[in-house]
Amino acid sequence: MTTSAPDIKARLDLAVEAAEEAGEITLQFYRRDDLEVERKPDDSPVTVADRQAEQHLRQRISEAFPEDAILGEEFPERPGSSAYRWILDPIDGTKSFIHGVPLYGTLIGIERDGESVAGVILIPALEECVYAAIGQGAWYVSGDNPPRLAKVSDRAQLAESCFLTSEVGSFDEIGRRAVYDRLQTACRVTRTWGDCFGYLMVATGRAELMVDPIMQVWDAAAILPVIQEAGGTFTDWQGRPTTHSGQGIATNGRILDEVLAIVRE
Repeated sequence: MTTSAPDIKARLDLAVEAAEEAGEITLQFYRRDDLEVERKPDDSPVTVADRQAEQHLRQRISEAFPEDAILGEEFPERPGSSAYRWILDPIDGTKSFIHGVPLYGTLIGIERDGESVAGVILIPALEECVYAAIGQGAWYVSGDNPPRLAKVSDRAQLAESCFLTSEVGSFDEIGRRAVYDRLQTACRVTRTWGDCFGYLMVATGRAELMVDPIMQVWDAAAILPVIQEAGGTFTDWQGRPTTHSGQGIATNGRILDEVLAIVRE
């Protein structure tokens, strides 16, 4: 444990608490008939729930750690003077959210000197949460049950594995549909239980592989520490453990070499 561990833990404690509060805000709008959906310049959807949840997160962080930087999906970045930066995605899986599918989540990632050191994945509608800080383990909470250690599965081969992704079409967008087809053929089960819920599935041992061909940093920042502390790997498609490459692969670690061999073909 490094000298920065207490500072990281203090921020993680706030992140878990604030994520739950933001999740409650999203649930106020979930499955509402009068929910209005707007389109951002990139044609992705956004709602008042996204904005209100992120505003709440920003306020909580600013009150507790005013010197920390904040980067969120919905509002401009706020610079800071400390070593820490918070990276927020108030609703990861807005398409699921607006269609009344409970697999959307709230993501909070924390960087120190540019490296992801803590993260929270909360699925409000399912009351599931997994959170972690580097060197301090990954923890899973379901409903009112006490936290327990999150751990990836021990399946050792792709042929035994469950492969998840957010959108099959995203492989087409980067001209790599053959990667999806090969992974689907190699794995026992393939499903689109995607966005951050797919990464929670890997971290809790319910799936072995989650692949996103296209990711923003606010999609990835919370994921790396959670997956690593649960015993797995989060890398880009070249096998590098980073949240800044615009793509992601989460595995239980045991199947990583098989996956990279397919992705690199």
